[in-house]
Amino acid sequence: MARPHICRCVSGTPRATLFKPAGVPACHLEAVELRLDELEALRLADLEGDYQEVAAEKMGISRATFARLVESARQKVADVLLHGKVLVIQGGSIMVANQRSFECAACRHRFQAARGTGRPAECPACHGDNFHRAEESGGRGRGRCRRRGQQGDGAGRGNCRRMRGGRATADQPSTAAGTDEKGDQA
Repeated sequence: MARPHICRCVSGTPRATLFKPAGVPACHLEAVELRLDELEALRLADLEGDYQEVAAEKMGISRATFARLVESARQKVADVLLHGKVLVIQGGSIMVANQRSFECAACRHRFQAARGTGRPAECPACHGDNFHRAEESGGRGRGRCRRRGQQGDGAGRGNCRRMRGGRATADQPSTAAGTDEKGDQA
């Protein structure tokens, strides 16, 4: 049985998630899926020019895993460009860094906004203003863990590796050495 993927920290999600050759309907073309963690690896390595060790640290993964992600992403992009296929960007075990999640009460659309930018003016789907903060599944202030393109589906291992690190989350009380669960000295 394969090990489960560790959530990878990404800077955000792309605006466009489908690319295809001009003039050909997408339904007539073979699709290639590029996961969001692979796209982030491409961005860090090729667009930002980060060294693999630095980029791997930013994503919260090992350098070897980062190298595999970059290799896979480059191979998929080359296949799409050379063979005229559709590139679909979706999925992967990711955690969006520095994002707040909202849910619209009218259309139930879930969307994210960057921290420090103030409350969004409206829901991007229905343009309504009746929305609220959605529960964040992975620790305060670090974004949501999204597995296989879903938000908080509960299908994973729990908190992301970057968020565990010995810190207490909203649902886990801290148990420091020398104290019991209530915080009394042992």
